[in-house]
Amino acid sequence: MKKYFKKRRYCQFLNDKYFGIRERVDPIDQDSTPKLYGNLKLNPSPINKTWRAIMGYQNIKQQRDLSLDHNETGRNAYPETGDFSMLFKPYRLGDLTLPNRLVMAPMTRSRADINGRPTELAATYYAQRAEAGLIVTEATQISREGQGYSLTPGIYTPGQRDGWRVVTDAVHAAGGRILLQLWHVGRISHPLLQENNRLPVAPSAVRAKGVRVYVVDGDGELRSVDCEEPRALETHEIPRIVDDFRRAAALAMSAGFDGVEIHGANGYLIDQFLRSTTNLRTDRYGGSPANRVRILTEIVDAVTAEVGARRTGVRLSPHVTLQDTADPEMIDTSLVAIEALASKNIAYVHFAEADWDDAPQVPIDYRESVRKRWPGSIIVAGRYTAARGARLIASGLADLVTFGRPFIANPDLPTRIAEALPLATADASTFFRGGEKGYIDYPRFGQHPEEG
Repeated sequence: MKKYFKKRRYCQFLNDKYFGIRERVDPIDQDSTPKLYGNLKLNPSPINKTWRAIMGYQNIKQQRDLSLDHNETGRNAYPETGDFSMLFKPYRLGDLTLPNRLVMAPMTRSRADINGRPTELAATYYAQRAEAGLIVTEATQISREGQGYSLTPGIYTPGQRDGWRVVTDAVHAAGGRILLQLWHVGRISHPLLQENNRLPVAPSAVRAKGVRVYVVDGDGELRSVDCEEPRALETHEIPRIVDDFRRAAALAMSAGFDGVEIHGANGYLIDQFLRSTTNLRTDRYGGSPANRVRILTEIVDAVTAEVGARRTGVRLSPHVTLQDTADPEMIDTSLVAIEALASKNIAYVHFAEADWDDAPQVPIDYRESVRKRWPGSIIVAGRYTAARGARLIASGLADLVTFGRPFIANPDLPTRIAEALPLATADASTFFRGGEKGYIDYPRFGQHPEEG
């Protein structure tokens, strides 16, 4: 197996987009059936261009959710037809029993208050989508140091905990299940977001080139700024980071969440430790893949000791290179991470796959290698239609499928898929920041005449 991966390790996309293996075509992707979702076009306004740049899409010319496809029929897309019964079979995930296999993806919406507290709008937003088998919240910083964008929520103060309690109460009252995603951005930040204008921290002092983050100035205006070179964490500081995750997990459970997901994906702190191009350390947290994986396993140990292994998940993104994280060793390293996590008995591993227009497919060889090493539940997120998700589950290479933007525009997404109803398309200009518009004003099917 080691020789197998060494032979196939090469960079497919020199434009800093993606790393992977592409010799076998995944039969899951041989889809000639009609697609599920309508085409999503981003608003070309200056404010939306700014958001696209600073949210990590700098190298993507035609960014769209890959569970969307070309279909310019107006507000609603044609429904997909086929046997989706696999998506609606109940599933036991850790200590939770899910009524279906559809997961609402963690999606940054930037509508917290200035103190990182979710508002009552967030309670309405998540409760509206309680039909999902599982909701994973937007990424939530575990500390002030862990914040990378303005108006994202936190889980490190009593006020933030109390704000989240309103959300979990609303979701549970609507019959849903909800996990909090724990987040530390590492180098993807700026001194303006840090206490006393300190430098952001990272495994090593390697700047994220071409990556920008957003801050809201004193006048409430959005401003995009380049990430600066971070400060490398001292070895003695890492246990503090680990404990920040533990304390945040404890606050999440006291806020009423059903569990937590540790964000180890998409170029943020844990992912920075995993990658040889962003982790240049020579101590016990750097060098070999086993050393680079160490902080992840220490965080998992700390969090599971606090909330329980069966209420803990981990998100990884080995085939994604957002935030200037291309790494020729990442595929091998991710398998080392999977083997390490296999002994922890956590509820699941959640794989974030590339979701831009021309992103390559995750090879079936890799999926099979993960399944051999990982005995537990697998959640996948990326370019999924209902048909493709159902086929992947039927193949045994995944157990649940995540949908992102379709859940934004369709709060009753499971019903619409089950009953082959048309889907509304999302207004990209309202994805980040703002109020009710584009957040809680999408109706269920049949609530407006034009949907009837």
